[in-house]
Amino acid sequence: MKELIKRTLSGIVYVGCVVGSILYHPLVFCAVFLIIALLAVDEYHRLVKSSGLLRFYSLLSAAVLYAAVQYIAWHADDGMQTLKMGFAMALAYLPLLVIALLDEIWNHSGKPLQNWGNFLISQFMVALPIAMMSFLYFMDNMLLLALFVLIWVNDTGAYCVGSLTAKLPKGNHKMAPHVSPKKSWEGLIGGFAFTIGAALLLNRFGWFDTISVAPYSTWIAVLFGFLVSAFGTMGDLMESLCKRSVGVKDSGKFLPGHGGVLDRFDSMLLAAPILTAFCWLCYYAAPLL
Repeated sequence: MKELIKRTLSGIVYVGCVVGSILYHPLVFCAVFLIIALLAVDEYHRLVKSSGLLRFYSLLSAAVLYAAVQYIAWHADDGMQTLKMGFAMALAYLPLLVIALLDEIWNHSGKPLQNWGNFLISQFMVALPIAMMSFLYFMDNMLLLALFVLIWVNDTGAYCVGSLTAKLPKGNHKMAPHVSPKKSWEGLIGGFAFTIGAALLLNRFGWFDTISVAPYSTWIAVLFGFLVSAFGTMGDLMESLCKRSVGVKDSGKFLPGHGGVLDRFDSMLLAAPILTAFCWLCYYAAPLL
């Protein structure tokens, strides 16, 4: 009972921080998600047992990368200003990247390829996807909120259907037992059904109006839900594979009862970039339809 209470309270705080930052003010959103990105990068390096110096380089680089993406997303309508700032941020980011790589020459760690690989993974598979959520936010914050809501619906639907089918006489069909023993094909289908249904409901309330045109709004909602479910599940499996490879159950202990930051945001690592591309495509294609 105590564990359930702890899990419930930490879940409420987590949902409250995410939803509150999205709905309250752009500066609050930028600050909260910067903290999330840095916590996730640090957690990844602790997971793979990187040195303190490599963690420091990675955190500094992730902060610069995040700032660049946030600025570009915030000023996307001012092409020249965005280009200038993006170039300036690139000039600031590249020396940090070079220093982190050259550091291996001086500290003789004996595993340069592993350290360089972990540095790049922390930047482009952890920090960058979290930063890219800002493109959805500044296009329409309800699109980002829809992404989170549908990820949660997908997880809930997959869990409920997977749990029910596991009680059948012959059980259910495991999807990738060597990576995530509890995930099943039945749960995957249930997640798709719940997520697409929820996307259609959100569409009725106008959550996708920014990227929709009347004749195609239903199909856009269906595709949005489908992409969330498909790539959210793949992101979850990707993080599970990472944890399996280092022999841990949770990526960290930041959220009592829920694991680490990466455990809560793993579904976003692939879904956020894919949905950003999808929404930009719909946004620019809508006037032509």
